[in-house]
Amino acid sequence: MSWATWIEDFQVGAPPPHSDPRAAAEQRVEEGSIFVWDDGHAVSVVGLSGPTPNGIRISLVYTPPASRGKGYASALVGRLSHHLLDGGKEFCFLYTDLANPTPNKIYRELGFRLVCDGVLVDFD
Repeated sequence: MSWATWIEDFQVGAPPPHSDPRAAAEQRVEEGSIFVWDDGHAVSVVGLSGPTPNGIRISLVYTPPASRGKGYASALVGRLSHHLLDGGKEFCFLYTDLANPTPNKIYRELGFRLVCDGVLVDFD
């Protein structure tokens, strides 16, 4: 399995800028900032980025189409969030596409709440 392929697939629906998927995968593995839910094989992935003194961003939440709808990403985001909070972080945060109801429903059920809207501005 290629984490680079998963990152590339994730980027298809994500706003730019996009990084080189292979370099991003290698960096995340080296940093220990990528987490996988395994159900006999890898079925979902979540990354961490943007640590602050009190919090950290959950990012790169991705489940390949064949594994969707089974709760893998929900379980992974939930377990990782609890691990981070139990480890001393005061909060976890993430960005999500508010137009996509499925992950937003899941994030609310996990205890995340909308704090603000963001806007992507491209000056090209």
